[in-house]
Amino acid sequence: MRVLATYNIKGGVGKTSAAVNFAALAAGQGYRTLLWDLDPQGSATYLFRVKPKVRGGVHKLIERRSDVAELLKGTDIEHLDLLPADFSYRHMDLVLGATKRPEARLGRLLEPLGRDYDLVILDCPPSISLLSESVFESADALIVPLIPATLSVRTFEQLLRFVEEQVVDPPEIVAFFSMVDRRKRLHREVVDGVGHRYPQVATAVIPAASDVERMGVERRPVVAYAPSGPAGRAYRALWDETVERLALGPGPGHRADPH
Repeated sequence: MRVLATYNIKGGVGKTSAAVNFAALAAGQGYRTLLWDLDPQGSATYLFRVKPKVRGGVHKLIERRSDVAELLKGTDIEHLDLLPADFSYRHMDLVLGATKRPEARLGRLLEPLGRDYDLVILDCPPSISLLSESVFESADALIVPLIPATLSVRTFEQLLRFVEEQVVDPPEIVAFFSMVDRRKRLHREVVDGVGHRYPQVATAVIPAASDVERMGVERRPVVAYAPSGPAGRAYRALWDETVERLALGPGPGHRADPH
């Protein structure tokens, strides 16, 4: 079982959009996929039409008094399950801080799921926190969305330094630009400049497209309702590049994308 986490210190950069579309694409290739919505806002949970509620809340979950398998929800996409968000996740750091080796706690929770899933995708809240450190320790790779702006690039550089200096067994990093409008000179300069400086940055970019904004109305991934649109094609290209960079290999039951 491989664990990917969509993560950025900043919010509003496209983490959830990447998480739900990657999850749908992975499931479409036959990966038995679990998406865990770790953000108390519950956006990924909402997009899959699931109630943002975990029985017993974060305390029972982290203290392992809840059976994780009993908390999972199915989605409309074959091979894709969801561990929903819960508003109590806002206390995640406090609960983790009361445990032994909190940085290893998420990995321990995920370990028994390896029998049932090929891939777990964590949709993380924006922050540098105890939860973030636990994610860094449990994930095989961080999927880091960036927007073409100077401050976004600065936080990416901060993340690279933190992971290199503070994480014992650092995850691989695949960064990508989202909300890109190549008609804007600044966007072109930032995307091209950062892409040349950092090998972690993917060549595929996600455009600023209305299809992405429609996810909140459609309550489905872009690749499910507009697979041939510019955003749908871009997410497919980014997923394919990520699969290659991380050597994930073809899905166990490769088939056409979900429509």
